[in-house]
Amino acid sequence: MNEQNKLNRTMTLIPAVSTVMGTVIGAGVFFKASSVASATGSTSMSIFVWILGGLISLAAGLTGAELAAALPQTGGMLVYIERAYGKLPSYLLGWAQIIVYFPASVAAKGVIFGTQVANLFHLSTNAIIPAGVLAVASVFLINLLGSKVAGQFQSITLFFKLIPLALIVIFGLLQPGGVDVSLFPVTPGAHTGGWATAIGGGLLATMYAYDGWIHVGNIAGEMKNPSRDLPRAITGGLLGIMVIYVLVNFVYLHSLPFGAIAGNENTSMDVASHIFGGFGGKLITIGILVSIYGTLNGYTMTGMRLPYAMALENELPFSKQLRQLNRFQIPYVAGIFQLVLAIALMFVGGFDTLTDMLIFVIWLFYTLVFVAVIKLRITEPDLPRPYKVPLYPVVPIIGILGGLFIIVMTLISEFQLAVIGLLLTLAGLPLYFYMQKRKRQL
Repeated sequence: MNEQNKLNRTMTLIPAVSTVMGTVIGAGVFFKASSVASATGSTSMSIFVWILGGLISLAAGLTGAELAAALPQTGGMLVYIERAYGKLPSYLLGWAQIIVYFPASVAAKGVIFGTQVANLFHLSTNAIIPAGVLAVASVFLINLLGSKVAGQFQSITLFFKLIPLALIVIFGLLQPGGVDVSLFPVTPGAHTGGWATAIGGGLLATMYAYDGWIHVGNIAGEMKNPSRDLPRAITGGLLGIMVIYVLVNFVYLHSLPFGAIAGNENTSMDVASHIFGGFGGKLITIGILVSIYGTLNGYTMTGMRLPYAMALENELPFSKQLRQLNRFQIPYVAGIFQLVLAIALMFVGGFDTLTDMLIFVIWLFYTLVFVAVIKLRITEPDLPRPYKVPLYPVVPIIGILGGLFIIVMTLISEFQLAVIGLLLTLAGLPLYFYMQKRKRQL
């Protein structure tokens, strides 16, 4: 096993940075500008929360990578939570990912895909959900053809994440805009209810765009020198993402009046049309659609394997069915389960509603991961750690405080949404005890 690990350690710094950026950059950068603007009420505060979200994500990535390097096992965050707190919290995380995180992620991307299709082809708003359902279902069918096909499809669409971003930034910065944008002085809009509310609402939106950093540490086992290159890859990758996000949003704010961005989910399409004209804007929008489709593929591919993994341990009802594979060795029943949940969520929630709920739920567990880094330093000081978080314990504490701020502000600003997320997560409690009792009886 050790020899195999040595053979697999081939990744150097540059591919690692690319992996970080490819993992994190998704649909959020194109479609969260509107909700950030609505929450913050000003251009300066909008830019500020994109920077702040990047710095919190940087602290989060540097912190979570310590456990990823120390516990490089399949399951990722499930393994970290169980090691630090026991089986029950780990089970609740798995349940929350199955019921909320992955289905809501797929649903949100389906909704925004349908929205862009409807606007691109000037269709009725009644076409949004059907177009989104077709996108979600077609990606599921692609995944049924095997992990190799899905992986190749993911690699192809990766390029389309960066092409629209690069074109919007380069040509948007060169084109004179009609709006002056400045970072200082940082002030919230008068309607937001003050600094805390503006930052809280803005952060909740930006953290969806930065989500994905938890998977960054998983490359530690493939790196030649993880203790040296992992923090560099995370720092370089997430700082690069933050620069891209800030530049893209600067171009948005520079190109359109602030009132035309706040609450407008078609901001990216409108900016593309403003910069490139009608035809050019449509080409950029098609590139954005391919990017969303590729991100949808990644979450579908990953999400369907989680109920399958839990079913292997008989931790879910109908575990026998959920662990069934098709001839391409794909857990198709688990995939159908996720597909049905995602489609149902598309009918009950819009893009921002779905993303806010999934970010609230997952950040409950992200914050536990940050605390786990400190806890395991105390309880398991001899655990081999190929990489240790720099500036310990300052960086983990920044992650913890950032997580607590996101959680508290969501409870204040989106109380009903937060309660629904909590209840869905806690619904796993009786199921856990029931399944444990069943396993003891077998």
